[in-house]
Amino acid sequence: MTLEGRLEADVTTAADGTTLVTFVFTVTNRGPTPVELEFPDACKAEFVVRDDGREVWRFTEGKAFAQLLTSETIPPDETATYEAEWVAPQPGGYVAVAELRAREVTCTAQTSFGV
Repeated sequence: MTLEGRLEADVTTAADGTTLVTFVFTVTNRGPTPVELEFPDACKAEFVVRDDGREVWRFTEGKAFAQLLTSETIPPDETATYEAEWVAPQPGGYVAVAELRAREVTCTAQTSFGV
């Protein structure tokens, strides 16, 4: 099993002037067989933002997710996409890390961005 992750951060400004950072975590199956992902709850990926190594934002912080087992299959050379949004970050330079929350399967990606 060969999963490859890619993380993108898109910084935009809403009509009301609020800054938004949209994260898109793409997981691609580079292997020859389908990959079955099993998730312990409705949250399929974690997103963490750090400033000089210090955590400043975590997607799951303060959120509750439905406690239901779910599964997803990624066929060979296909992708699955997971998204999160950070509202009103402070200006600065950051590193974001995304991690798949599937049982017994790992995939991570990171990217640097500025606000």
